[in-house]
Amino acid sequence: MEQEILFERRQKDGVTWAEITLNRPEKGNALTMPMLDRLRQIADELQGDRETRAVVLRARGRFFCTGGDIEAWGSLIPHEMGRDWILRGIDVLERIAKLPQPVIAAITGHTLGGGLELAMAADLRIAVKKAKFGNPEATLGMIPGWMGTSRLAEMIGPARARHILLLASPITAEQANDWGLVTALAEDEADLNVQLDGWLDRLLANGPSAMALIKGLLGTVHHDLREHHASAVAQAAGTEDCREGVRAFIEKRKPVYRNR
Repeated sequence: MEQEILFERRQKDGVTWAEITLNRPEKGNALTMPMLDRLRQIADELQGDRETRAVVLRARGRFFCTGGDIEAWGSLIPHEMGRDWILRGIDVLERIAKLPQPVIAAITGHTLGGGLELAMAADLRIAVKKAKFGNPEATLGMIPGWMGTSRLAEMIGPARARHILLLASPITAEQANDWGLVTALAEDEADLNVQLDGWLDRLLANGPSAMALIKGLLGTVHHDLREHHASAVAQAAGTEDCREGVRAFIEKRKPVYRNR
């Protein structure tokens, strides 16, 4: 069985960079606990790696990532949800965000829920025009689990974050680019790879210590609210509406919410 997270180091003009690939296309690259654990291992390995100068995060298939696999969290009780799923995911994404190397999310498919949270942990995002972006959690009676609410508001502003989070419907790549959610658009995957190659040229030519310090300074604007966020998610998971949303998703029907 092929690994669901692929990791390899490559060289460009004698300088090393790394590529992480989500490899669960038949499930929309939905993240499981073993996948989160593998991402954490990779992030820990890269944290102390002075030779690797940049990281590319990408995925196989028509989805970049559809978020957390509902089969991994849908049956958890609220306490387990906060402790075993939410805090674990927040920790992994924070480790990726705090890597000393610049991280590029190369997005060739739809990016939803926890997948968008993962993409937002990167420093730069480039997407093909056909990709869509969104946080559909409210349709399940849930909220974004891995600090996506605050990270999204920091990135595009509270008003636009409300649009994405409350309507819970995806936006186009063009709108994501206009709002600053992605930093470049590509016509297709081939064009994305050309632009990505140019970005790598620039990043690998820059001073690695300077880029790490810049990332550290920019990271100070992101407050540590993980415990508060985990508590909010556990509260949402404990509602009857969330249980109904999960059942409806599994049964492929429209949920009936009762606001309790």
